[in-house]
Amino acid sequence: MTSKHKQKKRIVIGISGASGAILGIEALKILRDLGGYESHLIISSGAALTIPLETSYTVDEVMALADHCHDNADIGAAVASGSFRTMGMMVVPCSMKTVAGIAAGFSTNLLLRAADVTLKEARPLVLMPRECPLGIIHLRNLLSLAEAGAAIVPPMVTYYNGPTSLADMNHHLLGKALDRLGIDVPGMKRWGEDVGLK
Repeated sequence: MTSKHKQKKRIVIGISGASGAILGIEALKILRDLGGYESHLIISSGAALTIPLETSYTVDEVMALADHCHDNADIGAAVASGSFRTMGMMVVPCSMKTVAGIAAGFSTNLLLRAADVTLKEARPLVLMPRECPLGIIHLRNLLSLAEAGAAIVPPMVTYYNGPTSLADMNHHLLGKALDRLGIDVPGMKRWGEDVGLK
C-alpha cells in the first residue's frame, strides 16, 4: 500500500476567543481518539487568554492534542492555501469577531484566511458561534455565512439525549458539529435510533 493510501484525513480546527474553549479542546480529543484524522490547529490570541481562564488546560497542553499547530500570524502556513487539501474546517468556539471577519473576507490572520480558503474551495466550514443574546449584526453576518455555504452549529443544549453532565452535553454538541464533516462520533445518542421514537 502506498503512503498516499495511508494518508490521514486532514481537518483544520480553529479555536477563537469566544467562551466555550472546552469545545475546541474536546473536538481535538475526539479526532485524536478516532484515529485516521490529521488535525491542524490554529489558536487565536483571544483563545490563548480564554483557555486558561475557562479550563484546566494550558495553551501548550491544548497544542499537544493536535497533530500540527500553526501560528495565527503565519499567513504562509500550508492551511492558508487551497492547494493544501483538507476535509474541511471547524471554528469551535467561534467568536462574533471571527464571524464578522470571515463574512467580510477580512483575512488578517491565519484562522480567518483558512476559513476563507475552505469556503472558496467549497469544502465544509463548520462554525460553532458563541454569543447570547444575538444582535442584528451578528445575525446578518451568520446569515451571510450560511448563504456562502458555512454550517452554523451553535452550541445549544439538547435535552432529548438525557445528558447528566456538562461533558455529556459537550459530547453531543460536538457530535452534531462533526456530523457536518461526515465524522461519526461514538456514543452520540441519536433521535429515533438511541432515544425517542423508533
